[in-house]
Amino acid sequence: MDINLPEVVAEVTAHFQRYETALVTNDIATLNALFWNNTLTLRYGLNENLYGHAAIVGFRAARSPVGLARTTSNTMITTYGRDFATANTEFRRPQVERGGRQSQTWARMPEGWRIVSAHVSLIG
Repeated sequence: MDINLPEVVAEVTAHFQRYETALVTNDIATLNALFWNNTLTLRYGLNENLYGHAAIVGFRAARSPVGLARTTSNTMITTYGRDFATANTEFRRPQVERGGRQSQTWARMPEGWRIVSAHVSLIG
């Protein structure tokens, strides 16, 4: 298996950056589009466990758009072959004392790269 083929890393990195931009600007349509539209998709958040794309869409629709700005650090994107990748990053929000971490599992689907699993948690 080829690990971190440069062109695949570039593809996933671009999608990860697109996700980050959509997150801090509350671009719900893009956020929803980047998650695989399937009942098998999941997202574990700070206070919620979301099973299936519909639950994730519902969470995004109800979430407050206030205080979404954040900076990321120690981002690591690893690709496995041409169709599977993980993206992990640490983040800090200006108004929150504790930092957090985020992990995403990406898979190349017929419609393009999609997040199939995600986890967000605070540190300490």
